Formats: sequence, structure tokens, C-alpha cells
Amino acid sequence: MPRPALGRAPNAEEIEARVLYKDSLILVIDKPAGLPVHQGPGGGPNLEQSFVHLRYGLPRAPALGHRLDRDTSGCLVLGRHPKALAKLGKIFSGGRAEKTYWAIVRGRPPEEQGTIDKPLAKLTPKRGWRMVVDPAGQPAVTDYRLLGTSADGSLSWLELHPRTGRTHQIRVHCAEIGCPIVGEPIYGRPEGSPEPEEVLHLLSRAIRLPLYPSRDPVEVTAPPPGHMMDALRACGYGA
Repeated sequence: MPRPALGRAPNAEEIEARVLYKDSLILVIDKPAGLPVHQGPGGGPNLEQSFVHLRYGLPRAPALGHRLDRDTSGCLVLGRHPKALAKLGKIFSGGRAEKTYWAIVRGRPPEEQGTIDKPLAKLTPKRGWRMVVDPAGQPAVTDYRLLGTSADGSLSWLELHPRTGRTHQIRVHCAEIGCPIVGEPIYGRPEGSPEPEEVLHLLSRAIRLPLYPSRDPVEVTAPPPGHMMDALRACGYGA
């Protein structure tokens, strides 16, 4: 399956190859890591530039139903028209979208499964914004489960289910339990240390959406990206 290089928008063939699910309301695509979903203040390549290739006969391109961080890969939901986007807005804002993430983290969590309940707030110092744990911040809750550990104990494979949708929530919460995500450039990295060479090992693995009242929820799963495969296998994936 064609995959775009980091730093450019996929062409028509590449973005169509990333479609995981399509119906009359939504598309779910496999977002590549390293590409922002929309244009930021500084401009530059972004995934929205490719949505024009996903009209499939409709008069307008689909639009984002939610967001993923630039460096996160996996399931990204698009609404195909305004009615679909309004429906998705209610589902996501109402917390009815069930999201599953996979992460490869440094070390091992304190328990094989648990809940991280740490409110988050946005800090905006001169050197750039970041999210921080703050008792006065917005509620942020993530459930996690250990799926595997490398033979030397240096890496763990986690399944995570965010109950809330705060910015950088999973990234901050993993760092807070002493298990920063591999490739994490901000959270859990010792001050003054160089930025990691690896791509962020965080995958939006699956999403479950109650779109239709008379049907089962739509469930979509994304394949692990190539940059995570070695670490996943080291933690038991595919064994």
C-alpha cells in the first residue's frame, strides 16, 4: 500500500489507499504520522490538502470530524457533508465515541491495568505551549492495559482508552506514570536532552461510533504503522 513521505500531503492514490471505511455519512482514514491534520499558523503541508481526492462524487470534500496530533497515526474520522459533521460533533462532544490507542512506552507501568485521573491545563511560556497536570485544570481520565513487555523490560506495549478528549492527554498521562511514549519530544524527556530520533510511537488503533440508531455502532481498526513494528514485535505483537 502506498505511503506518503513525512512532510508532504498524500496524492490521490496515496490518500485513497488510506481509506479504512466509507459510508454515506463518514470516512475513516489511516492518518500518517508526522503530518498535521490542518494548516497551522505557519502554513505548510497538511492532510486536509488531500481531502479533495475523497469526494467520491459529492460536491464538496469531506472535513475533519475530530483531531489527531501531528505525530499520531491511525484512525481519523471525516464527515462527508454538513449533516454528517453535525452528527459527529454531537457524538464526540458527548463522549460517545469509543477510542482505543496503542502506545510503545519506556519502562513498565506500575500496574498491569489501571486508570490515570490527572486534570490537565495548558501552559504557555515563551518557549512554546504544553499541557501540564494541574488540579485546577480540566478533568482528564485515561484507562490503560499492559499488552506486553520487551525481554529486557525497557519497553512496554499499552492499550489506552481515553474517557475524555484533552489535548495531548495520552502523552502527558503516560509520562505521569513514569512511562513516556517512545519518540515523545515534550513530555517525560529530561530537560536539556536532545529530541528523540524516533517517530512518536502512538497509534489511534480503533474507533467505535454510534452513528445509526437502528444499527450496531461502526467499528474501524487501523493497522500498526511501519515505524512501530520493531518495538511491537519486541513486546510480543504477532507472537
